[in-house]
Amino acid sequence: MHKVTRFVLIIFLLSLGFVLVGDQMPDPDTESTVPELIDFHDIIYPIWHTAFPAKDYKALRGFVTEINEQAAKINAAALPGILRDKKQVWETGLAEFNQAVKTYGSAATGSDDQALLDAAELLHSRFEMLVRAIRPVAREVDAYHKVLYVVYHKYLPEKKYAEIRSVAADMVAKAEAVTRATLSKRLAAKTEAFQAAAAKLLAETMALEAAGKAGLEKDIPLLVDKVHSAYQALEKVFD
Repeated sequence: MHKVTRFVLIIFLLSLGFVLVGDQMPDPDTESTVPELIDFHDIIYPIWHTAFPAKDYKALRGFVTEINEQAAKINAAALPGILRDKKQVWETGLAEFNQAVKTYGSAATGSDDQALLDAAELLHSRFEMLVRAIRPVAREVDAYHKVLYVVYHKYLPEKKYAEIRSVAADMVAKAEAVTRATLSKRLAAKTEAFQAAAAKLLAETMALEAAGKAGLEKDIPLLVDKVHSAYQALEKVFD
């Protein structure tokens, strides 16, 4: 990959919390990414940005083996726990991506250059759709979800209420950040619904924090469920 593009991609991933530096080791289950999918960008970049615009048919045909190898790795990859709710949309997108890989391979073995260009465009499109299927709508949402995942799927089942109380203030701060998040231009039309859902998420998170401070341990399971439901409603805004 072009060095500048690689640098930009890394910065982008850092902004979403995909990559950490130093000695911090993130819990793989709380990272909203599939490394094998990110690695595929190393292939799609020269296809889409170099060979395709130049109509370099020889170069386009030369990518088939690498495409197939990397696609196989994507298919073998497991979604991290934090993306379990994305399983259906991931599998749908993966099926469409695999069909595009197959179409590209068939076009590359034929003599129809236009079909090859069309196949390259389709592969690029299906790759981007697969990335969008698991990409957080905003880094603030992803930051909140990382904490909620641990609370809902680890602390709550094990009845670690003290741990839930200890992270409640951080959850409130992250929920407040969600209410201030700015959506991308692609999602801008959903801003009003997003803001309403974000306000509900903040209210439920504050209720959870208040219960913890008041020592109302018996209320914590129900309040965590309400927070989780509010988060799910936030995500449904973008379905």
